[in-house]
Amino acid sequence: MMFRVFLVDDEPFIIEGLYDIIDWAEAGLEIVGNASNGRKALDALKETSVDILVTDISMPIMNGLDLIRQARTVHPDLKVIVLSGFDEFTYLKEGMQLGIENYLLKPINIQELKATLHNTVEKLNTVNESQLVQAYSKQILKDNTLHRWLTHQIAPLEFSERADMLGINLDRAYLAASVLRMPAGSDEIVAFISDKVEPYSWITSFFDMDGDIVLLASFDDAVQGRQELIALLQQLLTDLQDCPPRISIGSVEPLSEQAAHSYATAKKAQEYFWIYPELQLMDYNVQAMNPDNCKVDFSIIDWPAYAKLIIAKDQENLREQIQNDFKMIQALPGITPHDFQNIALEMVIHFKLEIKAIRHTEELEAYNEAFRQIRSAVTLEELEAAILQIAETTIGFLISDVRSPIVQQVLKYIQQSYAEELSLKMLGAHYHIHPVYLGQLFHKEINETFTEYINRFRIEKAKELLKTTNLKVHVIAKDVGYWELGYFYKQFKKYVGISPTDYRGLL
Repeated sequence: MMFRVFLVDDEPFIIEGLYDIIDWAEAGLEIVGNASNGRKALDALKETSVDILVTDISMPIMNGLDLIRQARTVHPDLKVIVLSGFDEFTYLKEGMQLGIENYLLKPINIQELKATLHNTVEKLNTVNESQLVQAYSKQILKDNTLHRWLTHQIAPLEFSERADMLGINLDRAYLAASVLRMPAGSDEIVAFISDKVEPYSWITSFFDMDGDIVLLASFDDAVQGRQELIALLQQLLTDLQDCPPRISIGSVEPLSEQAAHSYATAKKAQEYFWIYPELQLMDYNVQAMNPDNCKVDFSIIDWPAYAKLIIAKDQENLREQIQNDFKMIQALPGITPHDFQNIALEMVIHFKLEIKAIRHTEELEAYNEAFRQIRSAVTLEELEAAILQIAETTIGFLISDVRSPIVQQVLKYIQQSYAEELSLKMLGAHYHIHPVYLGQLFHKEINETFTEYINRFRIEKAKELLKTTNLKVHVIAKDVGYWELGYFYKQFKKYVGISPTDYRGLL
């Protein structure tokens, strides 16, 4: 970041000399203007963003000390370096009372000026970093609070207290959640969206645990409020047409009782973009995904039974379950091909969510193909074949996960002994495998290096201890396997974004 400097001196050769004797860009600075007296400088400062003022003391019309006093009313955090041809204690004393960085005598000692500028830049960087950390910490607390509220992990009274502290305004009758999933590498777009929704007092935004932007819209009129939310989201899509997010809208719910349901339906609706990739705005209320608008009640299907069969990798019984459900649905009165297609799509969504929950990865191409087959199917037999195929594929993913018993043993060892000293060399000797090959195998299976996995695992354990115990930070560091406190702090900040002490302060 470049900081901005303004120069003031009534002697032109001093101004010219200052431009030339310092490599301002190398110092992280840029000169944004100059003036020959205090009055001209003050007028310019009112129109210019400035971080550092370098000024003479003795000048006509307005001297340097008066300039500093009045400039501080415009830029309260302004850093000031004083130049003077007078070695007088009175000037120095008054300058120090005004909080100057240094009082340099003319002719200027270049090394002393460089050192003063360097120290001033360090101060500015520290202030900026502190402000960023404070803002980031508040955002983390807000994200954490709203996520816990929308997933039933926080008591109403605690949520109310935190909402008041964080300025979260959710005091209307109804709420509708919308989820914005951004393309990769879209930090600037995220900032644009945050700025765009900030003026709307009825919108509360946060980031959920998946990194999605969530907009919570609260309103007293359910119909009108929903229309205003859709209009705002459509405007965002228009503004971001070169790199649009995928936006899903959840159901409108009574705010205090069913807000979590609105968020859950908005998240589920995101999955339907794999079925309808041509869409940019997905509304839970459309017929294709809302069971209330379908002749088949989705609850007649025993989804937990499907989940158990998938976890157990029971291919035969999963196939039988699907075939029995298809017969049951086919026997329902008034069933249409469109209803059957909706049920098939719902099955694929459940398979996709289940495999994501188990493996923490997504096999998008396989499920995309299943969606394509279902959408193009023209007979019940084709629909059933597509579902049986994706069910077999889903279980196949889990079976393939256990084809490397060595990696499974290493993972189990890490989970049991993460506080001990661990290395590929030690584990390779333990399991009689070359450490280089073990590292390559681990990376291939886990999609993460051994060191990255160990650090991430230990930091998660540290977060748990910071949440649930009163242990000192240095004790927690050792308990999770870090014997060098500085390295623990570095890794914690890398994976969490803030220090362990700041993280505990947010809880």
